[in-house]
Amino acid sequence: MSAPHAVGRPASGPAGPEGDRHMAEDRHGDRDRHMAEDRHGDKDRHGDRDRHDDDRHMAEDRHRHGDRDRRDDDRRAEVRHAVDPAALSPGVVDELARCRALVEPELRARVAGMHAWPAEMAAYSFGWRERDGSPRAGSSGKGVRQAVAVLCAEAAGASARSAVDAAVVVELVHTFSLLHDDIMDGDETRRRRPAAWKAYGTGPAVLAGDALFALAFEVLASSPGPHGGAAVRRLSRDLADLVGGQAEDLLFEGRPWAGAGAVPAGAYLRMAEHKTGALLGCAAALGAVLAGAPAATVDALSAAGRHLGVAFQAVDDVLGLWGDPAATGKPVHGDLRRRKKTLPVLAALASDTPASRRLAALLAVPGPLDGTALRRAAALVEEAGGRRAALAEARNRLDRARAAVAGVPLAEEPAGRLLALMPLVVGRVR
Repeated sequence: MSAPHAVGRPASGPAGPEGDRHMAEDRHGDRDRHMAEDRHGDKDRHGDRDRHDDDRHMAEDRHRHGDRDRRDDDRRAEVRHAVDPAALSPGVVDELARCRALVEPELRARVAGMHAWPAEMAAYSFGWRERDGSPRAGSSGKGVRQAVAVLCAEAAGASARSAVDAAVVVELVHTFSLLHDDIMDGDETRRRRPAAWKAYGTGPAVLAGDALFALAFEVLASSPGPHGGAAVRRLSRDLADLVGGQAEDLLFEGRPWAGAGAVPAGAYLRMAEHKTGALLGCAAALGAVLAGAPAATVDALSAAGRHLGVAFQAVDDVLGLWGDPAATGKPVHGDLRRRKKTLPVLAALASDTPASRRLAALLAVPGPLDGTALRRAAALVEEAGGRRAALAEARNRLDRARAAVAGVPLAEEPAGRLLALMPLVVGRVR
């Protein structure tokens, strides 16, 4: 293994949300027509809803623009369909496609080796098949986690091939977690179509998740080379963190919005580091472990992945309140409708502003929130600074992830590609 070179600290993070929005306006001349249509129907009831509608239509415009500009190459088309094209730096599309081409054949082969019924449900969940078993065209996700595993192995001085088992395992565990998460949260859609539990039933979807979980350990345990045992131990530890984070997330739903027992934003961020950060940290760590990297390098890359996971969760929370369902595949205000604790809402409630007090009063009303109340709550969250705080946290975590990578000696070229990939987690929202 050649001696890696130190990687310097990268440039500063992306511009703030205001700059991003103006850039989006320059790219899409037809946005004003959609803004005008929304303002015509909504301005009398909720004047400050206009800004939120603008964001949704801008996201829709970017999605359509990305669809128009897709390349003929199938894998590149999948990547472009899954992400906001404005978030892609030069070479990132190629990098995601390269890693997908390396990992996906092995992932498909492993899934095909399961019992036929869980394998069918898994293929549906990965986006490879329709409910009737026919092949499905379109995106099966960005593939960021598998790319992180591959790039961390390369940055540690090993070949991309050495990380294929790590990348396959991360994809198996990620899909297992989504299958179960959709059931626990009651989410009926995933990637713009019925969630697996709606398509097949709750019991079968649980079974499919269990099968993927078991397969993940089988893949690592049978991985060639001397590091399979260490990789299994790392996966076990990170999955324990994931389960702990999921448990806290569910428990938070039963706690009040304000007063004694309320969830502080700091507690939410710790939960997100476990629930969401553990898996991205695991992707980074497994790639490095199978590459034979020293413990300090493994831990630094794991920390970078965990920071990226928190950034991803913060952006996901923003999209849950203001995202376009056509782009996110989930209903808008879904988390708020279930009174699920999210970072923008918790940050808004902690702001001690008139808007935060009106928000607390609105959320204290017993019973489900109707559409008008949900829109009003989302407006108050933004007025109280919740959206701004969540995006600031995402960018802070992105900077911390970059610093973790810069803090250990790594092969310069693959480490640079890893750094170029990181903004994707915050580039999904403007």
